Amino acid sequence: MREYTLIALVAAAVTYLLVPLVRVFALRIGAAPEIRERDVHTVRTPRLGGLAMYAGMLAGLFVASQLDHIGPKLADPRMGDGKTVIALALAGGVIVLIGFLDDWWGMDAFIKLGGQIAAAGLLVAFKLTLLWVPLPNGNTISLDSTLQTTITILIVVVAINAVNFVDGLDGLAAGIVCIAALATFAWTVALTDSMDQGRLSVTAAITAILIGMCLGFLPHNFHPAKIFMGDTGAMLIGLVLATSVVTVTGTVDYNGAAGDINRFPVVLPILLPLAVMVLPLADLVMAVVRRTSYGKSPFAPDRGHLHHRLLQVGHSHRRTVLIMYAWTFLFAATVVGLSVGGVPLIVFPVVVLLALVVLVMMGLPLWRSGRGGRGGGTHASRRGPAPDSGPAAEDPPVPGAATSSRASAATG
Repeated sequence: MREYTLIALVAAAVTYLLVPLVRVFALRIGAAPEIRERDVHTVRTPRLGGLAMYAGMLAGLFVASQLDHIGPKLADPRMGDGKTVIALALAGGVIVLIGFLDDWWGMDAFIKLGGQIAAAGLLVAFKLTLLWVPLPNGNTISLDSTLQTTITILIVVVAINAVNFVDGLDGLAAGIVCIAALATFAWTVALTDSMDQGRLSVTAAITAILIGMCLGFLPHNFHPAKIFMGDTGAMLIGLVLATSVVTVTGTVDYNGAAGDINRFPVVLPILLPLAVMVLPLADLVMAVVRRTSYGKSPFAPDRGHLHHRLLQVGHSHRRTVLIMYAWTFLFAATVVGLSVGGVPLIVFPVVVLLALVVLVMMGLPLWRSGRGGRGGGTHASRRGPAPDSGPAAEDPPVPGAATSSRASAATG
């Protein structure tokens, strides 16, 4: 555990210390775009915070590779041909380059998608792929090389865009991904200790680094943000989170999965990422359905995301972010709790009660204002019609901004 704590602290420290330098650099090159109608922030704020996060990731990977316990696991030829560090560094480099160009100059959405596929392809080239798919009955389906490649690329691209889409408020994406990484880390460490699944140290190390990256960035990014991570950071943390998910099936010996840790040990590697990413994934699906139903590109920006709707109800910026943190934590903690043997039955009604409390919190501004959802939150004066009222409620594409796959490309 000390080694995981060390690499998380290294990633956090490097990220935190470099953010001010990146902010100066972003301002100098003009990576602080004009505010658009769909944006929630009201002050021009530089992007490119992802550059500092990438440096934090590289520092964490380097330190991890030198440690007595984690280093040999990262060099294990059964995982990524023993080149996990190189694979993640190169794939992250591609994503950061694509994100940097998009944050600075703007980029066509399909070119950006091609870059995401290329980054996922690098992971596949280093044999960091999904090896099998679990079934609800406890069995598994082994994947041939074609399916391994296809499904791995799909998982990576979906995770990248899910994080990218939810990156619309100060601190939102970094906080949600941090909670997701914490849940994955907790499960992998517990599984390693209880089932002697030593190779899960790779997954635990990746998630520890991801936790550090997010925690190092959040002090600069929580409302009111001094800098945004931009596509540079949102796509990077999505890639790292997806990589941690993919490495699980390359490390767990599902034939030997037994004992106190898991009631459904084989299914959990798929359930866990779905649980911890439920809000970004739901937001992604609803955005695609909403935009295509209005005859627009699924990548066209609008103000219909979940966080926009909470602002529409009347929540303040910070409360909206905290509510989405709470939902993410509830889903993640529930699934991780189910994976640990001996969970008392009282846990389930407690979870339901907590969910009801969050729901009540979400509806309080509506009840107080009595204005049918036009509450008086911090951003109420900047809001237009409710985003689900039809095509007229969608903001028209802004030149140079319609290429972004995010709801608020300059926020987060």
